[in-house]
Amino acid sequence: MDDSLVAAALEDCRDKMAKAVSHAQSEFQSVRTGRATPNLVEKLKVDYYGSEVPLQQLAGFSVPEARTLVIAPYDKSSLGAIEKAIQNSDLGMNPSNDGNVIRLNVPQLTEERRKDMVKRVHHMAEDGRVAVRNVRRAARKDLEALEKDGDITTDELERAEKELEKITHEYVAEIDRMLQHKEQELLEV
Repeated sequence: MDDSLVAAALEDCRDKMAKAVSHAQSEFQSVRTGRATPNLVEKLKVDYYGSEVPLQQLAGFSVPEARTLVIAPYDKSSLGAIEKAIQNSDLGMNPSNDGNVIRLNVPQLTEERRKDMVKRVHHMAEDGRVAVRNVRRAARKDLEALEKDGDITTDELERAEKELEKITHEYVAEIDRMLQHKEQELLEV
């Protein structure tokens, strides 16, 4: 019987779960906490000469003060398009343009807005957990196929499934830890 097949299946599973966790983390970072951070806008799509381009490819970012984000376009002719993309986004912020850079003042979050953000973050975390569980389900099918084909024994399948559960719990716990951290960040005034 072949342990390397089981190890490969579990390693592949770990990789996919790690990607699901890192996706959840990047989703969390896009949620506004009342502090200025480039994560708020870097993924924003800007209509640049007829194509949708992420803002991070068009501009540099700096945070001179805790609540101010400065966006410096590499190409000054894209200022208007960047400003328009920010105004049309769901950020709820008004950019100010001085002809060279765009300044975004991040407003203080209201209590109600904070609670909405916490709900949104909980949904993101649940999506992350579901993604991890989907990876587990796919890995379990792969392992069962190995057993069916006679590549591993029933005992090896059981051991592999226990290991799979352990891995799944690790990654779900990681998402829960990130959620707790983000929730504290959102609720601190």
